[in-house]
Amino acid sequence: MKEIQTDLVIVGGGTGGCAAALAACKMGYKVVMTEETMWIGGQLTSQAVPPDEHPWIEQFGCTRSYRQFRDQIRAFYKDGFPLTERARLNPVFNPGNGYVSKLCHEPRAALSVLERMLSPYIHSGRLTLLTQRRAIGAETDGDRVTTVTVVHSLSGDMTVLHATYFIDATECGELLPMTGTEYVTGSESRSETDEPHALAGAANPLDMQAITHCFAVDYLEGEDHTIDKPEQFAFWNNYKADFWPNKQLSWTVPHYITHEPTVYHLFPSEGPDNRWLYRRILDRNNFTPGFLASDITLVNWPQNDYWLGPIFEVSEEERLRHLEGAKQLSLSLLYWMQTEAPRADGKMGFPGLRLRRDVTGTNDGLAMAPYIRESRRIRAQFTVLEQHIGVEARQSAGFNSAATFVDSVGIGCYRLDLHPSTGNRNYIDIASYPFQIPLGSLIPIRMKNLLPACKNIGVTHITNGSYRLHPVEWNIGEAAGYLSAYCMTRDVQPVEVWSNKDQLEEFQRLLTQEGIELKWPHIHEV
Repeated sequence: MKEIQTDLVIVGGGTGGCAAALAACKMGYKVVMTEETMWIGGQLTSQAVPPDEHPWIEQFGCTRSYRQFRDQIRAFYKDGFPLTERARLNPVFNPGNGYVSKLCHEPRAALSVLERMLSPYIHSGRLTLLTQRRAIGAETDGDRVTTVTVVHSLSGDMTVLHATYFIDATECGELLPMTGTEYVTGSESRSETDEPHALAGAANPLDMQAITHCFAVDYLEGEDHTIDKPEQFAFWNNYKADFWPNKQLSWTVPHYITHEPTVYHLFPSEGPDNRWLYRRILDRNNFTPGFLASDITLVNWPQNDYWLGPIFEVSEEERLRHLEGAKQLSLSLLYWMQTEAPRADGKMGFPGLRLRRDVTGTNDGLAMAPYIRESRRIRAQFTVLEQHIGVEARQSAGFNSAATFVDSVGIGCYRLDLHPSTGNRNYIDIASYPFQIPLGSLIPIRMKNLLPACKNIGVTHITNGSYRLHPVEWNIGEAAGYLSAYCMTRDVQPVEVWSNKDQLEEFQRLLTQEGIELKWPHIHEV
């Protein structure tokens, strides 16, 4: 069994993990980062989710390093791809022109950029990257984590990682139960949090947002790329949830805010509410004629949200069953679209839809990992509630902006966006104000050297809906990386930085110096 001693161990190489590694390495510390899949980047890569961002992202509202990432995505295409002159000269070039984001791009582009951003530290030996490793255990000494053990998914080789600080950047908060760190899962009750949209009855720790196994397709009219019928197609082709207006495999879904039945179409030619443009990651019109046979779009839609059960806090058998169920749902959706989906011309099915296995880097054509919207969450020194950021809750209390956090370590903006849940509940999607990320939400109530770096911070089931998106996760991870470095440099503990005014102000000066915005400018519209 191999053993490695380092300054900081980051378990999970997703969006937050990469940002944490960049920050700690920049501060001069040695870092080991592990990742369960072959690709670092999480939401941006292995989960194949184009960035969800707020409307001011081109001007402000993200960290300097996240903006550098975005700039390098554009440069990735402009430097090496045969773009049209119009696309090349566009300062806010959007590779896919998808309307979910001002920068819809391929997972592989994000992987290339992240590897380039981390490469100086890998080459210098400051960063060791261990892919295809998952954590299987940890050791603690009182309130401190001493080791984490990871295993290689193919060889079975185990590595014991020793460090001064540990960061949990896993998608499900895997280190929390392993280390005995206090945490919360699922949906809190209204009696616990006083949140207007929390559960009216008892809390439900297993009521979590749906997961989605994303996939990419292009479309070649006149060709037949129909996949083999998925094993669970018969089930999914007949499945209808009580709260859903039609079968899961149909074009009719509930509106995410009003829950009114909404009819979608596949292509722009069939109607305005089309899915093709929603998360399109390559627009063939951005490239010289003949370069692309088709646009490429990413399928992360209501129809492949899987909510039949959670994938953590359950037995291994149940976890694997739900992970397979999510895959089968996505493959069934594709097969349904290829064979049975109603078309505007009266025909059935779009056999020209081609599963782009190369885009996701997998044999089955699905993303390497499911998009997981909700994690275990630390019991933190401070927990962000709906009353802190929700427009309705804030206005009812006489405020017209989000709560101000004096311990801010960053900012974000996204609606309180919760997808259907394993508790058989429909969307919860309500307006929020542009918000801050309080340092107290990154600090566990007891553990001294373990920090969260993504959606496992001190938020609730409700507020997680705003804090889980790409630029916010990046900011959380970056703040965690700088906090661990700051604490090692000053020989202080995270809770001391949070509770001591002088330490807090010094740490915030460091963050500001490194390009992390701590507060929003005045914004007239939300």
